[in-house]
Amino acid sequence: MELNFSQILSTTMILFAIIDILGAIPIIVSLRQKVGHIQSEKASLVATGLMLLFLMLGESLLHVIGIDVQSFAIAGSFVIFAIAMEMVLGLTIFKEEEPETVSIVPIAFPLIAGAGTMTTLLSLKTEYETQNIIVGIIVNMIFVYIVLKNTKRLEKLFGKTGLNIMRKAFGIILLAIAIKLFRNNTGL
Repeated sequence: MELNFSQILSTTMILFAIIDILGAIPIIVSLRQKVGHIQSEKASLVATGLMLLFLMLGESLLHVIGIDVQSFAIAGSFVIFAIAMEMVLGLTIFKEEEPETVSIVPIAFPLIAGAGTMTTLLSLKTEYETQNIIVGIIVNMIFVYIVLKNTKRLEKLFGKTGLNIMRKAFGIILLAIAIKLFRNNTGL
């Protein structure tokens, strides 16, 4: 079991783009205003646990329902593509409800560890070693925790325009990732 810095860096950047915690700051601020305190530690730990669990057991679950990882990766490329289009074009494709408590739902799931993240994890598993993906998850979740703890400061620092620019830039990166996943798993 050897760590590969290149795979860790790639995994970290891909997950950073798909989780898009910086782009989610306006959503988190809005949720915080509606319900008060958000438990950053709880949200981060639950999201990490969900991602690790899906990374380890997701493939087995797919086999139980008769789906191979490549098919899931192709389907995932479409989900990632849709998320990227939301980010780049400012569309709302995926609608989410806002419940009264927000630390677990919707912050840990599905905002951080949602369908796009889970799909990405299984897709990454087709190209990278599991231990490198785990390190990428942990690096991202440390960053997510820091962002959740400092949302108000970051909102002031970047401003609305800065957050929009970052969201669009990560959207372009996600488009490229979606195309790469599709190509790699279809043989095109």
